Amino acid sequence: MSIFVCFANFLKSLYFVKILFNLSFLMKKALLLIIFTVLFEATFAQKTQNLSDTAFVEVTQIDNSILLDIRYATTNNFMKKVIYPCGKCLLRKKVAHALSAAQADFKAKGYRIKIYDGYRPHSAQWKLWENTPNKNYVADPKKGSMHNRGAAVDLTLVDQNGKELDMGTPYDFFGKEAHINYTKHSKEVLANRKLLAQILKKHGFGTTKTEWWHFSYRKQSYTISNNPLPCN
Repeated sequence: MSIFVCFANFLKSLYFVKILFNLSFLMKKALLLIIFTVLFEATFAQKTQNLSDTAFVEVTQIDNSILLDIRYATTNNFMKKVIYPCGKCLLRKKVAHALSAAQADFKAKGYRIKIYDGYRPHSAQWKLWENTPNKNYVADPKKGSMHNRGAAVDLTLVDQNGKELDMGTPYDFFGKEAHINYTKHSKEVLANRKLLAQILKKHGFGTTKTEWWHFSYRKQSYTISNNPLPCN
């Protein structure tokens, strides 16, 4: 029996109708909004369950507690140019679920993930390559990036007030201070970086030596993609 059939039967219940009739207008609206939100999320969950592990999914539809700050959809990046047509974040399904599991661990400690970048179409990789002066900080598009495969994510952590934890440098900082083996930061910064890396490694993500924010999923390989972001 589908969830919509169950819902229809639920609405037919005289007890439910009686309760709904006695509620105020605003309470009725709130109750119906909750019901339809649950229905939507349940329907989407059913759809994603039928997708293969290699399919692309929107991260926030897998876990809406993950925050997005997709920098390449804005001018707030090292190139000062808009690269993406919208600020959506896609990952392979298996990668997104692994990230959601990491999010649960972070939330238990009072933090949440904020994503700066996820899947990057291969055409966008060429734009970054052509505009990056130091090629040590961007993958050669001839070989492709883990971002192009939907298996890499650039991120940080925020506290319960939404404030980013101090990681020693801003995102996309091209210098030794952003390297994961740089130890001349404060104890707080080193502890924040350690927490970030430890939990993500637990869920299958590996680090890259020059960028504290970059993590690649290592438990499965994926092909390069140039599928556009679903902005419409």
